[in-house]
Amino acid sequence: MISRRDAAIALDVPMEMAQRHGIPKRLTEAELGEILDNPPAWLIQSRANRTGKRPVWVHLECAVCGYEEAARPKKWWPEFTYVVCEHHASDEVPPLRPGLIRSEFDGVGTRFVGIADVAVPD
Repeated sequence: MISRRDAAIALDVPMEMAQRHGIPKRLTEAELGEILDNPPAWLIQSRANRTGKRPVWVHLECAVCGYEEAARPKKWWPEFTYVVCEHHASDEVPPLRPGLIRSEFDGVGTRFVGIADVAVPD
């Protein structure tokens, strides 16, 4: 059985849209496969309306321990160099390369800190 959240990720639609269009709380892999193989009109329309600027779901993976989750990206998220679980010590994070400055962003996904390493401005 697959959860509605996992189905929304596979269909690349927001959870709210999956619920609104009758995706059940649990469905079989065969039921999900049928939706993927023969998308309903609402899913075809959703895909056609995509601007391609921002993904519906992003895959987050801790650069230290490998913990993974899918999350809906927020508008305030910059392009992250790494994401790490919030409990990791700073000496566990990949080191900063010369010529870059590091910014950290709390509240990424359910447990991550986003790390953005960018070039030092001239």
